[in-house]
Amino acid sequence: MKEFAALHPHFLHGADYNPDQWFSYPEILAQDPEMMAEAHCNCMSVGIFAWAMLEPKEGEYHFEELDRIIENLASKGIKTILATPSAARPRWMAEKYPEVRRVNKAGVREEYNSRHNHCYTSPVYREKTAAIDRLLAQRYGRNPNVILWHISNELGGECHCELCQAAFRQWLKKKYNNDLKALNHAWWSDFWSHTVTDWEQIHSPKPHGEPDEIMTGLYLDWRNFVTYQTTDFMKMEIEALREGGSDIPVTTNMMWLPQLVNYHYLKDYLDVVSWDAYPTWHEPDQIRCAVDTAFNHSYFRSLKHKPFLLMESTPSNTNWQAVSKLKRPGMHRLASLQAVAHGSDSVQYFQWRKGRGGSEKFHGAVIDHNGKASGRVFEDVKQVGISLEKLDEICGTKTDAKVAIIYDHKNSWALSNASGFVNADKQYVKTCLQHYKSFWKRGVDVEVIETGEDLSRYSLVVMPMLYSMDQAQIDRIERYVAQGGTAVATYATGYVNETDLCYLGGFPGNQLKDVFGLTADEIDSLYPADKNTALWDGETYDVVDYCELITPTTAEALGLYREDFYKGMPALLKNSYKAGKAYYIGCRDTGALTDKLYAMLLQELNIKTYDLPEGVTVSSREKYLFVQNFNDYAVTVNLSGTYRNLESGEIYTGTIALNPLDIAVVCPENPCGE
Repeated sequence: MKEFAALHPHFLHGADYNPDQWFSYPEILAQDPEMMAEAHCNCMSVGIFAWAMLEPKEGEYHFEELDRIIENLASKGIKTILATPSAARPRWMAEKYPEVRRVNKAGVREEYNSRHNHCYTSPVYREKTAAIDRLLAQRYGRNPNVILWHISNELGGECHCELCQAAFRQWLKKKYNNDLKALNHAWWSDFWSHTVTDWEQIHSPKPHGEPDEIMTGLYLDWRNFVTYQTTDFMKMEIEALREGGSDIPVTTNMMWLPQLVNYHYLKDYLDVVSWDAYPTWHEPDQIRCAVDTAFNHSYFRSLKHKPFLLMESTPSNTNWQAVSKLKRPGMHRLASLQAVAHGSDSVQYFQWRKGRGGSEKFHGAVIDHNGKASGRVFEDVKQVGISLEKLDEICGTKTDAKVAIIYDHKNSWALSNASGFVNADKQYVKTCLQHYKSFWKRGVDVEVIETGEDLSRYSLVVMPMLYSMDQAQIDRIERYVAQGGTAVATYATGYVNETDLCYLGGFPGNQLKDVFGLTADEIDSLYPADKNTALWDGETYDVVDYCELITPTTAEALGLYREDFYKGMPALLKNSYKAGKAYYIGCRDTGALTDKLYAMLLQELNIKTYDLPEGVTVSSREKYLFVQNFNDYAVTVNLSGTYRNLESGEIYTGTIALNPLDIAVVCPENPCGE
């Protein structure tokens, strides 16, 4: 693995650049590098959808235009992030080789269609992709102006063709050691006489076949297979680049949670993680949006516990959100530096120049249809570039988080697909965000991890609605608490194993009952109009959606239900287990109860917090603090000590004044002067 931050110790600032759309306008292409430099851009992502330009006919390659593009950018000191073009195959390939086109859930092979209409299993598609990747590597793999390989684009989707069906069966044979009895048990397929007696009987889940919710074991295995096949395709591309003689680092751009691809498998083969962030800023609850975005930034940083790259964002608006709202003054800088605050070593945009046609012609870009290096958006971008240059010493620094929230893709799939509880929406991500907000509002850095991570580095581990857990995960949590860790779990924890089979002997499964000192006997799902309350430490808290009926064994009841037939039963419990402590929240509250619990635990665990106004947070990268105001009004933030603003040089003693949608990047005065 290449340490990208070590190889490129400066913040990247740039955009997706699609010059292949502008070859009929040479005067525009001639202007672009100069305007990029004026915007303080130092890199561009090139070639993402350029396959038709690079290989207009089968086996006929033309790289001369790409040569000129890279050279023109370099003339202004602008580096290139070079993409493999596999996210959008050319028409000639789709027509000549129908197998490269995906088959949808209805069993229909799609026409040429839009981008991402390709089968990851297809030998033809793999062959054609590897061939052009090797040639790109041979030609540009040692070019000093190319600093990063961008593998495909927003990997995802699924194909239900016969090639994928056959590959799925082979994958299952390997997983279950060619034992249909083991598969049938894992899928509980005796239910409704669904027993599989021949491997050829297995097909991917489809609405007109096996719907997702009928055989959840099948559905989960399919989701894992799709992740495996996606990862394998990406690995194939990376191997082709290496075969072409290039050792330039690699990345691929991931997308907003939740996703139907498990990014924890992709990240192991990447030198640096990158992702595309498109928040719905200025919605009625802007703080919710800020927390959601921060949660995603934290997740992508946590994948490798290293700085990541913000590969795409918009400098103004999108063209595809329900409401394509412009960023208000100040929001572009705040949103861009929010990413940096959470560990990004880049701010990049989709795209450099608005297209003239196609569905993305009204998507925000640095250069509008007027073609001028001026205007509000251009100036916003320019100012972010200047800010990044002033903050350059922060590039490569890490975040030392003592709190972790477990967000698990496999659990997300299993829980959302489970028939039971509140079927309309289990609200898994929303629940994770509620818990995350308690730390966000106190300026506490959080890692968002999966259950396979080493937990020993954290003082506090939170696992909201961790419904699905395999035995290894259970063992890991048990070991963490036994060795002195503090864990918090909620209702619906440890109900099923990795193939959605319920644990026998009561919930939570296996030794988790001992860790938390309780048995969850039943769970009551509430109608939207229903409510309950919980009493804890003399205060009453509203409860919605879920109330678990719990029998303590060794746990101490901290909070009690106040209503319904389970009045007086525990709603919040604490258990001492060997050297550690385990807390269990048996109900979904509206935020106040969990907030009080985390305030108490942060103090007990001596984790630094900040007393912040509503809508304000603090993020840290080593000694550097990012004080962020997501309110539409000015605030004053109290910080003990003396700090220096890295951009302005201003000294703050005790307080920092922030304008609406403002951010201050500071460090203690003395270390800044070292």
